[in-house]
Amino acid sequence: MFETFIHKLRHETYITLETTPSRSAQFAPTIEKIAALGLDKLVDGFSTTDNPLAKLKYNALFAAMKLQDRFGLPTLATMSMRDRNRIALQSDLLGANEANVRAILALTGDSAHYSDQPHAKGVFEGNSKLLLDIITTLNNGTDMAEQKLVAPVQEIYPFAVIDSYAKSAATLQKKMTKKVAHGAIAIITQPVYDLDNARNLLAMMKEANISSPDLENSTLVLGFFPITKLRTARFLDENVPGIYVPQRWVEALEAASLISPEEEYRVGFELSKNLFKELKALHPKIHIMTANQFELAKAILS
Repeated sequence: MFETFIHKLRHETYITLETTPSRSAQFAPTIEKIAALGLDKLVDGFSTTDNPLAKLKYNALFAAMKLQDRFGLPTLATMSMRDRNRIALQSDLLGANEANVRAILALTGDSAHYSDQPHAKGVFEGNSKLLLDIITTLNNGTDMAEQKLVAPVQEIYPFAVIDSYAKSAATLQKKMTKKVAHGAIAIITQPVYDLDNARNLLAMMKEANISSPDLENSTLVLGFFPITKLRTARFLDENVPGIYVPQRWVEALEAASLISPEEEYRVGFELSKNLFKELKALHPKIHIMTANQFELAKAILS
């Protein structure tokens, strides 16, 4: 399963869909919604988020296992440095490995400052590069104390993330290069809304791979988040530093919003659908994020 997944990542069209578990003891409703829409037939795999914004959700590793068991598709399980020290990270990776959860998206994680449980404390023993190093170490048959594992792991596939935009291109290049050097086989960007932006990111990835000639080339995966509301476009552009929304998108949605909510949705969907087609033609490695709006995901993919 994972060998085919990684082959598609490197050599073919590769489309994944993000799922965000809810604050619930059941992940089944999310799975059933995906099944009812037939989304498993339209993507190559899924991902599960890990308590985004430090807010309690169903565990990402268990969610990944359930998605894989139901659909037979590999799932990229997010792990955050916020909630675990290196011992817990290694332990979770070993347990997940036997359950065949073997694609891991390494995140530093949102600050506990954002949590709806204000007394929560972040662990942050290191940033995401430490988790990438842990995965490399386990893949080599030892733990972080250089002790040999009793039973070796099945290969773990480490992924990382990167902003899609920065005022300083050099800063963004440096971050990407470091994550490649720490062993990320793929780097998923924040949502991209401009083809020139996508081309610049691809050029940066080429440079990052050149900087680590001893490692197999890492693959860039373009993040895609459809915008169907003016307030979403404004929020992303004004409040999320790693994302750039072109002014023409904001202006088009603003004009449409003055007509009706339906027109606003129509214009936003058309902009998003066209962008998806253009990105796929440019570089068919895309990670779709819809905040669990799975009907929207199906409309984009259909």
